[in-house]
Parts: sequence; structure tokens; C-alpha cells
Amino acid sequence: MWPDRRIQDLFGIELPIIQAPMAGAGLAELAIAVSEAGGLGSLPCALLDPDQVRSQFGIIRQQTARPINVNFFCHRSPEPDAEQEAAWRRRLAPYYRELDLDPDVPVQASNRSPFDDEFCLLVEDLRPEVVSFHFGLPERRLLDRVLATGANVLSSATTVDEARWLEAEGCHAIIAQGSEAGGHRGMFRTGDVATQIGTFSLVPQVADAVGVPVIAAGGIADGRGIAAAFSLGASAVQIGTAYLFSPEATIAEPHRQALTTAAAHETALTNVFTGRPARSILNRLVREVGPISSTAPAFPLAGGALAPLRAASEPSGSGEFMSLWSGQSARLCRPMAAGELTRRLADEALDRLQSSRAG
Repeated sequence: MWPDRRIQDLFGIELPIIQAPMAGAGLAELAIAVSEAGGLGSLPCALLDPDQVRSQFGIIRQQTARPINVNFFCHRSPEPDAEQEAAWRRRLAPYYRELDLDPDVPVQASNRSPFDDEFCLLVEDLRPEVVSFHFGLPERRLLDRVLATGANVLSSATTVDEARWLEAEGCHAIIAQGSEAGGHRGMFRTGDVATQIGTFSLVPQVADAVGVPVIAAGGIADGRGIAAAFSLGASAVQIGTAYLFSPEATIAEPHRQALTTAAAHETALTNVFTGRPARSILNRLVREVGPISSTAPAFPLAGGALAPLRAASEPSGSGEFMSLWSGQSARLCRPMAAGELTRRLADEALDRLQSSRAG
């Protein structure tokens, strides 16, 4: 009944819906719910250490035998820059004083871990059906080891050039991430967020440029968006923000509240939370320090100095100093269990596609 079944056949799933692997927003429970409903559940590993990944994957395997996607960041860790870090601390000092914090208190470095030998050994041991990467691909020797496990490999492209490069490197499918998407840009062969194009312009261009299946991502939150993506050449969709409304999501309460308010339609690409552009709902920090700040240290170092501000303000229900990741279609999202949402999205999309064919 689907016009293109390549992703379903490739991954062994029933529905062409992939739960976006959102670091910090979902763990085993969310992935299990989506996979059991027939989609592809994803376990984000960027904020987990290897022992935590093993534990979460073990929970998944105890509750579902269906395919799972395990996702890693593959950024290059930057060299610390003491001068820039000091400038960043000076910029944030007024907020520290406002919250009765010492602006000079030592802070822990941000813990987003890139894919390395230890994570690769874990993939070789756990053997997930799908392994996806963000910010390009790991170095060749590590990628070859992942491919040797038999896993299907995915990565995000924000341009046609990136998509072609990913295909040439051996990706089995390409995630075409448009500017509407929440969270971090997957860009890796360009750093210019001003030129990133939207999902429904990017998808057909990528579909024309590569021979592997294309997965549309960004701003898709209901059956209309899924049907449109298929009409433009996508073989599946990757959905993130809509799953943040499910009870299985692990986001903080201020984030959950922000998604359901009128402010959710106000998002911006900002680097103030991590040092790398990502789409967030506007809050005080984004408005006053960003959206894009030249003072913010390189990814992921900017986040360390923000941790005390979040820890001091979040207990009162404030989301002014935390990342509020969201795509541009939060208003289209509906609160419901992740499994029910997965099936509802598929049903809505099929109804649209069948109606268009009948017409």
C-alpha cells in the first residue's frame, strides 16, 4: 500500500516511520514503543557512556525483538581554548550573580561523546540492525568495522553534496534533514546555517542525486507531512518533535511545558547551548545571548558553563537556561503514547496517499 517500500524491506520494519534519536529526550522505553508499533525505534547514545548504552540496549532486547537503530555523534572533539572559555564565562557571569552563584566556580566539561573504538566494540558485540550517525561519519576504519557487522548505516545530510558523499562512503540510506528540524544540524561539509534549505526543497533534490533510499526529516508531524514527503521522493520519514509529546519522552518538565504553549511556534537556530547550531524554542538565554554567539566555545564545550544556571533555575520550573529543542511544527503535534502515535501517523499518511491516487 505504500508507494515506496525500500526502507521497510531494508530494515525489516512494518511502517516507514523512524523515531529521531534525540539525545537526552528518549531512552529504551521510547524506542521499544515505536519498534513494537511497527516503526524503527532509536536509542541515542551521545549522552551515554558505553556501560549505559549496554544497559539500555539490554532493556530493549528484553522487551522487543524488532529492529532497533543505535545512534552516535561523530564530531571531532575540539581543543579547549582557555581564552574563549574565559570570555564565555564573562558573558554568562551576570546570570550567575542573579542566581546567587559564584561566576568563577569550576564547571564540568560537556559530555557528548563522539563515536570511537570503545563504542565500535559495543556495536560489534550488540549488533543492532541499524546504526546511524550525526555530523557525518566516523573515520574509515571504524565505519568499515560497523559495516562488517551487517548493520544498515545511516547519516544525515543537509545538502545534496553531503548526501552524495554519504552514499559514496557506503551509507545504505540518507536522512535528508531540512532546516525545519529541531535539535542539532547534521551538517558536516559546511558550517553555514544561513544557507540550509527546507525539508521539502531538500528531499526531491537528494532523491534525484542518490540511488539509495531517502528519509525525510524536519517539520513532519502528521499524515499530511508524511504523504508530502513520499510524493517528493522519500521512502520514509524521521520524526522527532512529535514524540516529545509522548509520556515515554524523558524531557524535563519546563521543556514539556514550553512545547505546549504559544511560544512553541517561536524557534531559532542557536549555538548558545552547545556551541553548534540547533533549533530550540526561544527563551531568555537565546534572546539575550544569541541566537548565534561568536563567544560560545566550539561544540560541545559551550554547555559546561550553562549547567549550573540550569541546575539553579530548573527546580522553580524555569526553562530560561536550558535547551528547548523543537522543530517548527510543534503546533501540529498531539499528546499520545508513542506506539499509538506511530500507528496514527501511518494511518493518516496512507489515507492521504490513497485519496491522492484515487483522485
